[in-house]
Amino acid sequence: MTAPNILINRAPVLTLWATAVAERLGFDRDEALSLGKAVAGLTAQSKGRRLGIYKPAPQEIKKARARKRGEEFFVEIAGRQVPAVNTEAGVRAVIKDKPIAAQGVERYLESKFGESLGPVREAMRHLAKAFRPEELSQNAFRLYEKFRPAIPEDVTGWGAKGRLDIDRIRSLASEK
Repeated sequence: MTAPNILINRAPVLTLWATAVAERLGFDRDEALSLGKAVAGLTAQSKGRRLGIYKPAPQEIKKARARKRGEEFFVEIAGRQVPAVNTEAGVRAVIKDKPIAAQGVERYLESKFGESLGPVREAMRHLAKAFRPEELSQNAFRLYEKFRPAIPEDVTGWGAKGRLDIDRIRSLASEK
């Protein structure tokens, strides 16, 4: 059965893919959702800086240099070093010292994917399982680049929607 293409922005696609990768690497579902959202956010920040949309604020630089590490550590997911902490609920990615709650990420994904969330999630999990964890860790972002929605690379592509082809995601697992 051929799945329909979905018109969607890249951020939720990367969030869901990074979540599937984190699950394959051994994180539980809620931990993976938190880490996946952080990967998408960090990637958007990097692209925004490259395009000149974001510039680091001087006060943020000062705060970053003065910060003590404490219990914060980094987890690598899809080539991104994600700041994280251990909470009573498990590992959570942090943004500005605040843990990312899994429930909010799930609601975000539901609002962006709608009824396509289940089939896309399943296709991404299947693709992630096609690789040994070490191999997936090294290739996760390159795999994402092969199926992510096509949008213009310049500022006109910022926030734009493109077509996500579920069959393309599925085919990458068999190409392995």
